[in-house]
Amino acid sequence: MSPTLPKITVVTPSFNQARYLEDTIRSVLDQGYPNLEYIIIDGGSTDGSTDLIRQYEKQLTYWVSEKDNGLYDAIQKGFARSTGEIMTWINADDMYHKQSLFTVAAIFQKFEQVKWLMGANTFFNEAGQCFLYDDLPYAQRWSRLRLELFDGQFIQQESVFWRRELWQEAGSHIAQGYSLAADFELWLRFSRYQQLYTTSFLLGGFRFRSENQKSYEQRDQYMEQVRELLAKEKRGAVSLLYYRFLIRLAKAVSKRKWRNKLLANMLNLPPKIIFDREQGIVFSKKNDF
Repeated sequence: MSPTLPKITVVTPSFNQARYLEDTIRSVLDQGYPNLEYIIIDGGSTDGSTDLIRQYEKQLTYWVSEKDNGLYDAIQKGFARSTGEIMTWINADDMYHKQSLFTVAAIFQKFEQVKWLMGANTFFNEAGQCFLYDDLPYAQRWSRLRLELFDGQFIQQESVFWRRELWQEAGSHIAQGYSLAADFELWLRFSRYQQLYTTSFLLGGFRFRSENQKSYEQRDQYMEQVRELLAKEKRGAVSLLYYRFLIRLAKAVSKRKWRNKLLANMLNLPPKIIFDREQGIVFSKKNDF
């Protein structure tokens, strides 16, 4: 085990996902990351998932298969057993990209001020083929204000990593009162303490499935929980209306370059972590896209 690399905890919650689970496990273990703490919490699957997990149990730090109270209960159980300096979870159908854990370690080691990180938004189809969506220039950069304004975009959980110190500062828990949007609740809580830095490096991706995908089939309920969470935040409705008005004005600027710079400033978006051919991993200029 390399003493120079930080320990990374990865938790995988799983329940009856045998069709995709091995891809997820392999995407973690095949990284070859030497200071990995990998924990799988299975909810008592009956579809052969436990047989798959047993094939890899010598490479796991811990695993269990027992009845739980759902996804976020399983994640909390996993984190309660964790000791890593850097933390994350990946669901039992999503996947990491090659070398992503090494990339995460390099970023956290180089930039002490980065406590919370999200990779470029990427996606997989059922066959495991990776693709991107064209998006707004600033769609993968976040601030607390942008979270509060909520413009229909989401922080991509599959590529989010954070330092344990932020987890502890924010209460060391996944909220159990939100069956679908506890991830969004966690991001709101994190944003009270630290800004989210994003990177153009590919870290993890979300897999689209044709059936039993809550994020698609229960989107209306998810959005209802998001609105409930946003209503609890302290910033006043008048303040948010003011920012929305300014953003509409900025979007009316005809020149794209200036429009994007105005929006980045209004939303207080932090610089992005990018690759530079001469300097390696660096911060972009704040308003570069």
